[in-house]
Amino acid sequence: MTEIGGKQTYFNRDISWLYFNDRVLAEAERENVPVLERIKFLSIFSSNLDEFYRVRMPVLLALEKLSNKVGNAIEVHEDLLLSASNLITKQQIRYGKTLTQCIIPVLKANKIHLVYNEAFPQQILKTAEHYFLTQILAFLQPIKLNATSNFFPNNNELYFLITIKTGADEIIYVLNIPSATLKRFFKIKVDEITFVAFLDDIVRNNLHHVFPCQVITGCYSFKVTRDAEIDLKDEYPGSLSDQIEAQLQKRDFGFATRFLHQPGIPENTLKRVKKIFSLKKAGIVEGGNYHNLKDFFDFPIHDEVLSFQPWPKINRLKEAEGTIYENIQHQDLIVHTPYQAYDSVLRFFNEAAIDANTKEIYVTLYRVASDSKIVNALISAAKNGKKVFVLVELKARFDEANNIKWAKKMTAAGVEIVHSVTALKVHAKIALVKREINGRMHYSGLLATGNFNETTASFYTDHILFTTHAGLLREVELLFIFLAKRTKPTSKNLIQFQHLLVAQFNLQDRFLALIQREIEFAKAGKEASITIKLNNLEEKVLIDKLYEASQAGVKITLLVRSICCLIPQVVGQSENIKVIRIVDRYLEHGRIFAFNNLGKVDVFLGSADWMNRNIYRRIEVCFPIYDAKIKLEILDILNLSVTDNVQAVFIDEHLNNIPVVNSSLPNQSQLSIYKLLSKM
Repeated sequence: MTEIGGKQTYFNRDISWLYFNDRVLAEAERENVPVLERIKFLSIFSSNLDEFYRVRMPVLLALEKLSNKVGNAIEVHEDLLLSASNLITKQQIRYGKTLTQCIIPVLKANKIHLVYNEAFPQQILKTAEHYFLTQILAFLQPIKLNATSNFFPNNNELYFLITIKTGADEIIYVLNIPSATLKRFFKIKVDEITFVAFLDDIVRNNLHHVFPCQVITGCYSFKVTRDAEIDLKDEYPGSLSDQIEAQLQKRDFGFATRFLHQPGIPENTLKRVKKIFSLKKAGIVEGGNYHNLKDFFDFPIHDEVLSFQPWPKINRLKEAEGTIYENIQHQDLIVHTPYQAYDSVLRFFNEAAIDANTKEIYVTLYRVASDSKIVNALISAAKNGKKVFVLVELKARFDEANNIKWAKKMTAAGVEIVHSVTALKVHAKIALVKREINGRMHYSGLLATGNFNETTASFYTDHILFTTHAGLLREVELLFIFLAKRTKPTSKNLIQFQHLLVAQFNLQDRFLALIQREIEFAKAGKEASITIKLNNLEEKVLIDKLYEASQAGVKITLLVRSICCLIPQVVGQSENIKVIRIVDRYLEHGRIFAFNNLGKVDVFLGSADWMNRNIYRRIEVCFPIYDAKIKLEILDILNLSVTDNVQAVFIDEHLNNIPVVNSSLPNQSQLSIYKLLSKM
């Protein structure tokens, strides 16, 4: 918790994020969650923690080094790293207990034997050895370590540290575990039992084939996590980012932030490895025997009884109802993924690509599917003679390679590709199609809260608006014209947006004005309330405005999935603010902003979280909902979320996830939303 001028206080963003991951872990601990889903939550927890070490830990290490030089410019407690480390340690202990004492016994009760920290079962010994000799051995690359070694482990990949006795000396080898090439798990059924073994254990059990006639004295699993080459300007502004960047750029592929190893490595051996790998700055963390447990997401057992029962996708439009463009010509349409099928979005691009009336297509792409049908439709459109303009964001973290691949393919097909400027990411989710009918140009568009990505649409809750609203789409066109210039805005007033809320232009000012309006209503003794759903809440100008609104008597409900720097329920600061977090089978992702306006509620959707990066260093688009029916639909969905008493928790003033007391009929919001949409 940080304090500014003795007044407003804020949660630390990184500790807050770790408490979100704590909520994910809690879902894995719940006995009423099907066991295979609990394994997936363990996978998500592990993946999140790896990303924390790659993205946030390098910044924290750099901040710690700089804190004495820049004083109050960095709001970080001296014990922040210790607090984070202690919290992670406690979570990992819970993780191990959940897996070994809860999940593995349930698997065994269902005749599934996960081989974990135990002697390799005799029943599958020969079959596993055959698999090793025929499939695994070709990918193994033992490397002898010494003072002149220039080998450094690949980021987050798995290895064994092998010690071999030769007379009075000890030789150290590093042996890769080829989980990036082969499946992490080996499955075989013997009689009624299905055995699932780690690739690691098969390699470990067959080391005599790799080091024949040698005395192996130790075999210890490990991995090295390195920083993710983050764009520091996307995290901290101005000269401070330059200072942090100078601390981080120590390796071409990022310096090591963590050396995670199996227990039992002799101290002398560990010292030698630290010296050879130059791990002086890295955290040396003793973990379990297995790492990269995010691979549990591909656990090779598929059983409907042991998983969530699927909710069939709802088709918003039927094929017989005409084209997408005919449907939205007179009335807006909205699709709520993953409850409703993504087919309508695919049809929007597919029909545009083939329609003779289509003249131009414009779209922003931030993260796209690895086999994207949308990008293939854009390629087809270009080959069909349409003008296709695509803003591809190459700085989308961890998706850079995939985006570069698609940009090259689209360029080869004749698509006009534009990339954002270095210091400004384009995170907006917008598309525009211009069609000429009877000599007149007709505009149709998509405005969304999530990426145009059919893969993530199957498990991210998002909202996609289909519209022909002339005012909205004229402003979308103006934004595309601006983006094509590849420049930063020289003034907030460069484009006078009346409908859209666009970061770098009017987004923050409009949100501040909407909050201020509720403040004025509250001061006048009138009903005033705000409900906002976000992934992350960090930016202090907007947080302070919410504090001001709370102090004026505005009732504020925040649905914040992960990072939340606003502290609720503090007397004199935020007693009228409650913060809710929901973790369930789908990832809560859509952003919704609702301002009461004396009962004539203003509703906005959009791409923007309230974080420094979204507000100050990205192009984001939020958009109003004008259609009365759609507005009511969104408010119904929002109400079901804020009244969830099954999967929701309250965030208290100490960042704890406090279960909602179930004093009424159960409302699992995602299930309730699905049932609501099924009736439409």
